[in-house]
Amino acid sequence: MRPEPGQVLHFSEDPTITRFVPHVAATARRSGAYVWAVDSDRCPDYWFPRQCPRAMAWTVPGTTDADRERIVGPGCGRRVHVIEYGWLEAFLSVRLYGYRLPAEKFVPVGEPVPNAVVATEPVEPLGPPEPVGDLLRLHREAGIQLRLLDNLWEFWEAVTVSSLGWSGIRLRNARPRTDGRA
Repeated sequence: MRPEPGQVLHFSEDPTITRFVPHVAATARRSGAYVWAVDSDRCPDYWFPRQCPRAMAWTVPGTTDADRERIVGPGCGRRVHVIEYGWLEAFLSVRLYGYRLPAEKFVPVGEPVPNAVVATEPVEPLGPPEPVGDLLRLHREAGIQLRLLDNLWEFWEAVTVSSLGWSGIRLRNARPRTDGRA
C-alpha cells in the first residue's frame, strides 16, 4: 500500500480514527505535538504490527558492493527488513489499516534525510481506512527481503556502521542484547 499523488499515509491497527490530532509521542525525540505520516518511500517501514521491533537497511548511492553483499546479501535485492522470530505470528496475523491524508498539511522531518512527514494541526483522513492486507505479500511484491533472526542487535550493529541507508523502529521492544551491553 502506497499513497497516491498528493497523499501521505498513516498506518494503524485502529480502524476507527476519524480525526488525527497532534500529540507528543511517548518515544518522541522531537519536541512539540505532531500528526505523523509517511510518503511512498517510507511506507514499507510501517508494514508491521505497531509494536514490532524492526531493523531495516537499503542501498543508497554511496553503498559499497561489500556492504550490500555482507548485509543485504548477494542476489537479495536492494532492501532488507529484519524482525525477531518471536514477532512472526503477530506479523502474519495483524490487521493493519492505511489512512490516506492530504500531503499539503504535512512537512518533512528527519536529518540528514527526511524519514517522515508531520502536521501541527488536526488532519482528517481523505476517506475510510483501507485494510493493508497480507504484509508478507507486500514485502515480496516490493522486492523487500524479510529476514527472521533470534535477536536484532548483531544485525543492527553491522547496519549502523555500514554504507547502507538504515532505520530502526521500536527497538526498545527487541529481545535483550546477547553481548551484555545495554
